[in-house]
Parts: sequence; structure tokens; C-alpha cells
Amino acid sequence: MTDELRRREQDPGHDGVVDPVAREGVPIHIEGRATDASKTQARRAQEVVFDVRGVTVSYAGVPAVRDIAFDVRAREITALIGPSGCGKSTMIRCLNRMNDLIPGATVEGEILYNGENLYGPRVDPVQVRKLIGMVFQKPNPFPKSIYDNIAFGPRVIGMKGDMDGVVERALKRAALWEEVKDRLKENAYRLSGGQQQRLCIARCLAVEPDVILMDEPCSALDPIATARIEDLMLELKDRYSIVIVTHNMQQAARVSDMTAVLMPEVRDGDQTIGHIVEYADTGKIFTNPDNKRTEEYVTGRVG
Repeated sequence: MTDELRRREQDPGHDGVVDPVAREGVPIHIEGRATDASKTQARRAQEVVFDVRGVTVSYAGVPAVRDIAFDVRAREITALIGPSGCGKSTMIRCLNRMNDLIPGATVEGEILYNGENLYGPRVDPVQVRKLIGMVFQKPNPFPKSIYDNIAFGPRVIGMKGDMDGVVERALKRAALWEEVKDRLKENAYRLSGGQQQRLCIARCLAVEPDVILMDEPCSALDPIATARIEDLMLELKDRYSIVIVTHNMQQAARVSDMTAVLMPEVRDGDQTIGHIVEYADTGKIFTNPDNKRTEEYVTGRVG
């Protein structure tokens, strides 16, 4: 990894968002979110964290997604939405080379991370996964204490310094410290589902990543826990760039700045291959999309 992969962002800021309301046949309405040319120009001035160019992912030679292209900007939340089977999880796993762990998986095209080819021959996948953390659909704490869950990653990579401080800082960033500060030696399995998911986020933050990937992080949670995770995402984007996969369109509308809509296409006989039909500012996707399939999906007519 070059020094470019350790670049940090400063002077954060984000727009406020009013919770959207979805009605059948009517696009989700978002207030207080600028979609004019000034916002577009400001966004173009932001640093590109990921530049995905013509990516095709195949399993055992069979394409799952094809010709995927989009970018992710610094200190933004980018959502990947679409019906089941369109390749959202496949695509997000490309961003920290998790697909490398799947036998027979191949990635064609180019993914630039801070200007460097993420799949270049000199790039260490382990280092990639340190810089680009992943939070999974189902909370997966280790069968250890709360403290040891957070300290595990820093210990593995040999982080030096005050481990107590590392654990406290990560738990505070994940909005969990006040709830567990007197329970750090308890088994993490004793936490509620929502607390376990925030613990997993804290575990990710403990190794000081640059980017956080979240694959359906709220699908197994109740509405109250979901709201806590969404609030946390909005706080974390002051410091991190976030990419989220979600089936919940209202969630995408509430938290994301940009949205990519993936749809399946039946090609090569009966093989379903995902591709992006539209990628734009979230306000535009949910109020004035350019693509008919996007409009049908976000209004609930198809999906």
C-alpha cells in the first residue's frame, strides 16, 4: 500500500434530512436536501475515494454483475439499492476484496481507491481490509468480552499505545460507550441485537479504517435499533466515507447522499446479471429519476 491509501479527510459537513414518507405510486419525498447545480458542483470538487470503472464480477466464469461504474466521494454515504439477485452484495464486497475469499470469483475492470488500483499486483488484500472495514447483515460479535471484541483487531495488526483508550474511543464513536462502560468484561452475546451491531461497528472503527462498508446492517434489527444505527451512520460520515447496501428504500432516502440503482437483466440464456440503471443524487433518485425502471422500483410498482 502506498501512502495515498492512508489519506484522511478534514473539515466535515453534511446536509440535514427530514425522514421521507413513501406512498404507493408516489416517489419518496425528501425535504431539506439540495439537488441544484450548486450542490452538484460542490460534490464534484470533493475527493473521489472509489472510482469504479466497468467492473464485471463472475463466479466460476458466470457473470453476476456486468459493466458496473460509479464513484464514491469523501464523507458521503452512498447507497446501493435494488431487488434481490441484482448483485448489490457482490458489488460491495469488491470494494474491500472480500470476493477474493470466494473460490472461482473473478473481478474484471478497474476499481481505483484514492487513485490506486485496488486489484493491483502490489496491493496487499489484508491491508485493504484494514483500511476498508466491513459491517455485515447479521451482528457477528466474537464469543469474547465486549472489551476483547474491540481490542481483537488492534492486537492482531500490532497497534501500539493505550489499548484501554483505543477501546473507549471506538465505543464512543459507535455511540455505545455509555451503555457498556461498566460491563466491558461481560460476554458480548449478552448485548441486545442492536447493541451487538453497534459493537461490530465499534470493532471496525477500532483499527482506524478510512471507509466503512455496510451490507444490510439493519435488516435483522427492530425499528428502534434501526433508527440508532441510522443516526450513527449520519454521525460517522463526518469522519468516514460509507457505502451501504439496503433493501429498505426509506432508509436509503433518509441517510444517503448518492444512490445507485441496480437491476437484474436476463442474459446468456437464463442467467441473471446485475447492472446499474441509474446513479445520481439521492434526492433525484427518489423524486425525479431519469430511468423508468428506477421510478417503478422506488414507487413500489416493481421489485
